[in-house]
Amino acid sequence: MPVLVLMTRQGCCLCEGLAEKLQALALPQALVRIDVDGDPALQARFGLEVPVLVLRSPHGEQVLPRVPPRLTGDSLRVWLQKHGFSGQDA
Repeated sequence: MPVLVLMTRQGCCLCEGLAEKLQALALPQALVRIDVDGDPALQARFGLEVPVLVLRSPHGEQVLPRVPPRLTGDSLRVWLQKHGFSGQDA
């Protein structure tokens, strides 16, 4: 089953905003949040580009395009589906 991973950092208002929007969707899968500053490799990879969504599946990882900040609710759900995350149990 695909897992949605939010790469974030403490004190990032964009990260917090996206996390709240994703949690409001009440997706069946848990949203995994990872603080990039806790891992030097992730910090080097994502730097100041957070928030970043990563779709993890049995087929590997896919970094999703930046989520438009104005997307909420059903629009965000459609955007996620367009980018390969159905939000349904596999």
